[in-house]
Amino acid sequence: MPPDAGRAAEKVARQSYGKLIAFLAARSRDVPAAEDALSEALASALRVWPERGVPGNPEAWLLVAARRNLMRAARHRTVEANAQTTISVAFEEAEERMNAAGSAVFPDERLKLLFACTHPAIDSSVHTALMLQTVLGIEAKTIARSFVVSPEAMSQRLVRAKLKIRDAGIPFVVPPRPALPGRLAAVLSAIYAAYGLGWDGLDGENERHSLAGEAIWLGRALLAVLPDEPEAVGLLSLMLHCEARRSARRDGSGRYVPLDEQDTAAWNAIMIAEADALLRKAGSFDRFGPFQCQAAIQSVHAARRLSGTTDWQALTTLYAALVMMKPTLGARVSQAAVIGRALSAAAGLEGLDKLDPRDIASYQPYWAVRAFLLTRAGDDTAAADAYMTAIGLSDSPAVRDFLAGRLKGM
Repeated sequence: MPPDAGRAAEKVARQSYGKLIAFLAARSRDVPAAEDALSEALASALRVWPERGVPGNPEAWLLVAARRNLMRAARHRTVEANAQTTISVAFEEAEERMNAAGSAVFPDERLKLLFACTHPAIDSSVHTALMLQTVLGIEAKTIARSFVVSPEAMSQRLVRAKLKIRDAGIPFVVPPRPALPGRLAAVLSAIYAAYGLGWDGLDGENERHSLAGEAIWLGRALLAVLPDEPEAVGLLSLMLHCEARRSARRDGSGRYVPLDEQDTAAWNAIMIAEADALLRKAGSFDRFGPFQCQAAIQSVHAARRLSGTTDWQALTTLYAALVMMKPTLGARVSQAAVIGRALSAAAGLEGLDKLDPRDIASYQPYWAVRAFLLTRAGDDTAAADAYMTAIGLSDSPAVRDFLAGRLKGM
């Protein structure tokens, strides 16, 4: 097989998976069937494109092929005639629009799919995982690692949730305002989780960078639909603040650089300005929430670009507010790290000691922060043990090398 054909199929699958699934599922109301149809279309592409050449618009080719697969599968099932007719008309109209325009200009339904995944009929514990897989095409095993469950268990939960969307006839719509707050919180969390997976890709893979970009796109799309939701504004501000520092996270030799040691000249000043403008806009609604709080934390870090110093006391105040609103393990570990810088290493360690040992046993950031604070406190023996644990728990070679350097330099 010519490598160009295989790479083209992989590229389209990576970049357009969620958009294609959302378009197919929004009309068929059947996520598993849409996934099967698109998988068959991708398999066909790998067979056909090497012989006939990569089409001028690979995304349109895949959509038309997936639409045909979906209709063929529908004919082989027992489906009500009127439902099948509705699906047929919808897809025929879509194909006609594409043929007329000569390109795959079709609606991006990913926001509707995000809200379908957070319907009250679906167990809330699977909302984020379901959105990560269906909208962004993230594999179940990757999601399972983030949720600390087995890949098999996660796959089973996702299959059940997708069948629930189909069997309960869950609509693909942005919900009306009375039902919006709870659903919106889940959508915001899923978008940020997707960004986090992209942000954690330290070792140069383009897919990770692409995933972060997709999450930012979803944040912008959500804000366009809900411009008066301050937490949607806060989420976009948060992601842009983080993204502005992407190029500074590694030095010229590819080594990991922690935030407080990064060269601020390498930060994206235009992106920081947009993030701060969004944060001010969110504040004008006078409804402060956790995403705005996290964006404010990042804004304090960004201010080092102008002041040359980090306002650790301001960060202490903001983390206290964040932990009050959303006491996640990550927030509490970060709070302890900031207290360790603002007050004393002993005070930071005291905060870490309050955490449940069962929660932190395999949580890598906890051990990295603990090692750092123990070093500042002068307990090199305990710090070395904590560094070894943090190194063992890290998935990133760059982070492992960085921690190993800290350990060696003690």
